[in-house]
Amino acid sequence: MSKFIITFRTHFRAICSSSSPFLTTLTSAMATEINAEDISSSTIDPLSVPSAEEINNNGSSTVIDDVVESLKKTEAEEFGFQRPEMFSLNISNTVDPYHRHMFLVYKNVENWEPIIEKADKDSLPGFLAAALKSHAEKTTIKTRMTICEGPYGTESSDGDVFLFPEMVKYRGLTSNDADKFVEDVLVNGKDWVSGTVERLEGSYVFVCSHGSRDKRCGVCGPELIEKFKEEIESRGMKDQVFVGPCSHVGGHKYAGNLIIFSCNSTGEVTGHWYGYATPEDVPAMLDQHIGKGDVIEKLWRGQMLAFPTEDSQKVAEEKLLENGGTAFANGTILEKGEKEESQASAEGGDMVKDAGSCCQGPNGVSCCKDGNVEDTTNVKKAAEGVKTSCQERLSAWMNGEFEQNEVYAGLAVVSAVATIAVAYSIYRSLS
Repeated sequence: MSKFIITFRTHFRAICSSSSPFLTTLTSAMATEINAEDISSSTIDPLSVPSAEEINNNGSSTVIDDVVESLKKTEAEEFGFQRPEMFSLNISNTVDPYHRHMFLVYKNVENWEPIIEKADKDSLPGFLAAALKSHAEKTTIKTRMTICEGPYGTESSDGDVFLFPEMVKYRGLTSNDADKFVEDVLVNGKDWVSGTVERLEGSYVFVCSHGSRDKRCGVCGPELIEKFKEEIESRGMKDQVFVGPCSHVGGHKYAGNLIIFSCNSTGEVTGHWYGYATPEDVPAMLDQHIGKGDVIEKLWRGQMLAFPTEDSQKVAEEKLLENGGTAFANGTILEKGEKEESQASAEGGDMVKDAGSCCQGPNGVSCCKDGNVEDTTNVKKAAEGVKTSCQERLSAWMNGEFEQNEVYAGLAVVSAVATIAVAYSIYRSLS
């Protein structure tokens, strides 16, 4: 409505100094200069417009105030919570599947273009969106990017990234960092060494307020945010719940749209979407959803999914490797106690178990065990002992603790034992 306000003020001055009838002039001015786009693109509160007394001091303040109030009411009825389409659709499961949500702090609502990342491809949102697209095939984790202002109650600036469900904030991302950030952090799960990383605590609420994209979100979003602020402060939750505006998330017709990221009863971080939310629903959002972990079903649109199974397996493998276990390409994870035995089996060739619990090795050599096969435990233990000794000595050599001739001697012993073991194995298979 900013264009409308400017136009209205200009014509009001003319009206106040004109000898023509007031109503006729006002009607003519609005008909010729004001269109629906002007009225619906408001970023200024109509109540902040100076009264007629301030404009021309002619005692017509009541007129302009009445007109502004009427326009405000019309806007609310057409685009706000009283619009006819409210609650007319089933909104359950209206969220496209995704596993991670990334919010980029960038400028503020008043400066957001309808499609921010496309408006300026050389901006940080443009570079980050391009990086996500170029690396999308490298991971099964689908990441959604949304622009936001820094949530109320947090210290944030342009370039900060909020990541859920990881519950971390990366500070000061730049256009030059975008591709590397996506590849290292989002695709490969590495630590980000080029900037500050902060752990997030509490619950985060992002409300779609992208007025340049859709009027409904531009009208409903700010009202919801103000109500959240009031209720958060009255409950003493300023250090527990953080709320802020975000860009388009999809489903303008379901405005007010918001997403709540918080921990459920099992400690898992969830991202639940709500639509058709009104200021009257805010207390329940805080008390029921955030306070108790109970979803408000009548407003529920869907939720962020858990990471895919294969990626969860990968994470588990990496964690185990860090603790000294081992992992194989087929996803099998072995604890420390199973590690050496499995490695020894792998070194002997690919073994496939059959129905009789026997295994067939390469070249038809059988390794089936029964009561008539001589126990080779001692041979195995000897070989493992030599193997351990070799590893220790080789490590010592690399650390400069042994002379080179000592290592050569050790390797010769290992080769001799290995030759005997192979010969013995062949002898047993032929007998």
